[in-house]
Amino acid sequence: MKCVGALGKTMALSLSSRPSLFTSSIRNTFYSFPIRQFSTSLFVLYPSKNCSSTRNKLLRCHSNSFSTHAVATDSSEAPAAADERTNGDAPVEKIVLPTNESSDTLLRVRHTCAHVMAMAVQKLYPNAKVTIGPWIENGFYYDFDMEPLTDRDLKRIKKEMDRIISRNLPLVREEVSRDEAQRRIMAINEPYKVEILESIKEEPITIYHIGNEWWDLCAGPHVETTGKINKKAVELESVAGAYWRGDVKKPMLQRIYGTAWENEDQLKAYLHFKEEAKRRDHRRLGQDLDLFSIQDEAGGGLVFWHPKGAIIRHIIEDTWKKIHMERGYDLLYTPHVAKADLWKISGHLDFYKENMFDQMEIEEELYQLRPMNCPYHVLVYKRHLHSYRDFPIRVAELGTVYRYELSGSLHGLFRVRGFTQDDAHIFCLEDRIKDEIRGVLDLTEEILQQFGFDKYEVNLSTRPEKAVGDDEIWEKATSALKDALEDKGWSYQIDDGGGAFYGPKIDLKIEDALGRKWQCSTIQVDFNLPQRFDITYVDSNQERKRPIMIHRAVLGSLERFFGVLIENYAGDFPLWLSPIQARVLPVTDAQVINTRLTYSCFPFT
Repeated sequence: MKCVGALGKTMALSLSSRPSLFTSSIRNTFYSFPIRQFSTSLFVLYPSKNCSSTRNKLLRCHSNSFSTHAVATDSSEAPAAADERTNGDAPVEKIVLPTNESSDTLLRVRHTCAHVMAMAVQKLYPNAKVTIGPWIENGFYYDFDMEPLTDRDLKRIKKEMDRIISRNLPLVREEVSRDEAQRRIMAINEPYKVEILESIKEEPITIYHIGNEWWDLCAGPHVETTGKINKKAVELESVAGAYWRGDVKKPMLQRIYGTAWENEDQLKAYLHFKEEAKRRDHRRLGQDLDLFSIQDEAGGGLVFWHPKGAIIRHIIEDTWKKIHMERGYDLLYTPHVAKADLWKISGHLDFYKENMFDQMEIEEELYQLRPMNCPYHVLVYKRHLHSYRDFPIRVAELGTVYRYELSGSLHGLFRVRGFTQDDAHIFCLEDRIKDEIRGVLDLTEEILQQFGFDKYEVNLSTRPEKAVGDDEIWEKATSALKDALEDKGWSYQIDDGGGAFYGPKIDLKIEDALGRKWQCSTIQVDFNLPQRFDITYVDSNQERKRPIMIHRAVLGSLERFFGVLIENYAGDFPLWLSPIQARVLPVTDAQVINTRLTYSCFPFT
């Protein structure tokens, strides 16, 4: 008996009729081990979304585990060919919808909807206090200080919104003095608006009225009348708790989310997109597939990687390390904490203190958890005197960092308090900036394509108003970034003045299966840390000079990238990345012992 089955493009399994070798090829690694002859069949499971329609009578998929696809072979039936098998779900159709940036009308509609909703809420619930109500990516929200709301309340509010829209009330802009604005706010007893007014620095203060019945502090813009809103293209989506200003020490508010579009077809397309995004939510899939957890006993924003998630992380890290070492990077491991003085030298205590955890005293010295890896890599560089012949020096680390985030802003793996950055720093000569940046772009593309991302949105950010370094070096560095991008053939947008104070940068967003953009890779030239730490090299004239330092991250946050991977593949990871790559099952009781022996030797089950 001989049975051969093909499992995807990267794995092959075979079983001969003689005392045989079970051979597989996964991630370019071959495993062979002897097994005894099976009397009837070999069953192999591998990751895919659905059981084969012709063979699912043999095995049923389990809904709360990694979805599996069964391949069964015996002496009377050849294995299913790759093109005969169901290969997961059909590709998701990417929906192209207008955005706030592409449609000024849509932005105005959403902003006005937020005001209309607030007016409706205060009409139905007179004791509700209003706070803020901006437009957001796919709609709008407004925060209220009031009793908890339910889905039933949302239906009432939507009906009242429809009535306001149907009345075609005008939106009128009014300019008033700060004193007049405060007088009006106090007259209607809106304490949150007093605080908002205090935060507004510009004058005059602008107010928008809806008819003669309701007004709000607002800079606009809005549609001319409420009748410009298509009420059939508006939907209230959910209500959630949100702390005022995102601070747990401040009152819990009721946040109502809504979506608004120019027409009903856009709303339907968005709701379809939203349902697909909900199905792919990494927080749900992470729990269903037992990949990771965030546990209240440990604290918010702190990630526990479970065994299956840890396997995927191991694969990601191995892939990352292999490519970096092939491209001339040296790997580093550095401490998670350092003396507070180090963060003073680096400038973090001056410019980044609000994002750092509090200091801790150890033996009468102050220490602090690291928010970034950069100063550590500079210290490693400073351990030796370097010649111009040593360059470029490339060091890389998968370093865990800690940043203080308000609890209200935490979101699964996307916004956490402790995460791993794939940081690297390149020390090079000024005339080699372009070559090094081009090398980073190539490395970035290679790694991202390994994980299935080949569409990018690229931005080049230039010198801000306040910056370190002279004009000449900024111009050289910015030109080098532009030239590297153009040599690479990547289109990009320029963000004038959007660079960091210490150097120009390239930001790269990846596009997932739903067409969503995720901030991922960053490449920055740094004129600041070399100066702050006074790092030098010896040039060809035996003079001390300051090297150029390039920061870069490909994945950004490992946790965040893992969340993007989960949602991109909807938990149906490619075979090489799956924590469960194959299973061997007995057909009858006679094969149980042999199958257990085989299973124990199978290094990727």
